[in-house]
Amino acid sequence: MKVNLFVSKDLEEPYAEIYTDALTDNIQKAMVLLENETEDEEGMSDNSILAVKKGQDIVLLDFEDIFMIRVEEKQTKVYTEDNDYLVKKPLYQIEENLDSNFVRVSKTTIVNLRKIKRVAPSLRGMMFIELKNGLKDNISRKYLSDFKDALDL
Repeated sequence: MKVNLFVSKDLEEPYAEIYTDALTDNIQKAMVLLENETEDEEGMSDNSILAVKKGQDIVLLDFEDIFMIRVEEKQTKVYTEDNDYLVKKPLYQIEENLDSNFVRVSKTTIVNLRKIKRVAPSLRGMMFIELKNGLKDNISRKYLSDFKDALDL
């Protein structure tokens, strides 16, 4: 998709025009995101979409579709039920925008609490976590207290 941006100080209010041959789910999500930008700035709406990349495509993911966000080989990956995507932002910047359903479980991983299948003890005081899509990771001792607080344990 080709994107053009024009900045003009003469505008009273920003606006966007989208030219497409088909109205796809991603274009609809982009429209919702752009239409809600003003509300977000005024604190009236909750931004619950994360822009990610899959190859050359930009995909807008709803927070509810995200299972895990993890740094692997110096790249931030976002995992959904059956796909993985890349994000250019570092993990801490993504974490700032996530809602209370997400909790950091290690230095490199954030999980969606609603996508947890099971939690079990692991080695050296850590806990093991398995998500509903089969992804697995460890909850480090450093983040175990925050994880338990998020689950009200």
